[in-house]
Amino acid sequence: MSQNIKLGSHSIGLEHKPFIVAELSGNHQKSYPLAERMIEAAARAGAHAVKLQTYTPDTMTLDMDTDDFMVSEQGSLWQGESLYSLYAKAATPWEWHESLFKKAQSLGLLAFSSPFDPGAVDFLESLDVPCYKIASFENTDLPLIEKVAQTGKPVIVSTGMASEQEIEELLNTIYECGNRQVVLLKCTSQYPADAADAHLLTILDMQQRFGTLVGLSDHSLNNSVALAAVALGSCMIEKHFVLDRQAGGVDAEFSLEPEELKQLAEETETVWRARGKVQYGGTLNEQASKKYRRSVYCSKDIKAGETLSEQNIRIIRPGFGLPPKYYKELLGRTAQQDIPRGTPVSWELLE
Repeated sequence: MSQNIKLGSHSIGLEHKPFIVAELSGNHQKSYPLAERMIEAAARAGAHAVKLQTYTPDTMTLDMDTDDFMVSEQGSLWQGESLYSLYAKAATPWEWHESLFKKAQSLGLLAFSSPFDPGAVDFLESLDVPCYKIASFENTDLPLIEKVAQTGKPVIVSTGMASEQEIEELLNTIYECGNRQVVLLKCTSQYPADAADAHLLTILDMQQRFGTLVGLSDHSLNNSVALAAVALGSCMIEKHFVLDRQAGGVDAEFSLEPEELKQLAEETETVWRARGKVQYGGTLNEQASKKYRRSVYCSKDIKAGETLSEQNIRIIRPGFGLPPKYYKELLGRTAQQDIPRGTPVSWELLE
């Protein structure tokens, strides 16, 4: 498995704390000042990166309202809207990108985007983005993935509904371009996503099956799924972000507010630190506690020549005597000297 990938000045990998990406999506509601405030809030909350989406409604779909082009799923946040009108509402103006990227960089954040067509890749290349994200609904668009991979920059891919074969195909497309810098994101393409549909054990399988770094693109309503993903080895967490859910935004319902993003950044680092490594025998900080284990002690005064028995030795705390595994072997042994009550039993005291 890939050990590390460089995203700008950041290193991504299992030995680095989880990389937190705040997805702005269309929650800026077409207000540039709001978009800037979102970036500032993401930086204060402890995110490592902000991500935009680079498209226009015309590069996404056709301006039609026939059944094929309508959001018809019962319960969808966008039920009844045409795809074109939804993308027109959510799109981030291309003329904002450069200044938003610079704003993010000035605050120490990595800034990148998801392109949705080849022209968007060319545009983002003109802004020298450090990496690219392929959205889950585009992970079968192999021509787009090839275009991105040919830049030679890291490619982050939401696997969404992709089958094992489709993931193999997209990876082969990237690798055939000579690009091995890939992070796969486990993703549930449901908005919002139910935790029961996360199937996070897939993260472990993805690591082994595909040999890449694996992260999580999470659309659930809190941080629980993300924390569990980090415990399983997720090196990156992407969450949609909004300043105030009540103020609206196309993705507001499943987006984190600043305080929640702050908790995500802090708690994922705690979980990452707790993952540690395979460790038996106690840590360095535990060594002092070993004295509180049980061991064999004299529970009564024992005279030289006296036999050790259940009446004069016991297994008790602390742990300075012989380990309890020797207790039966000690019974019947003879003291070669007087042994006061409270003495830890050692072989040197016995004949």
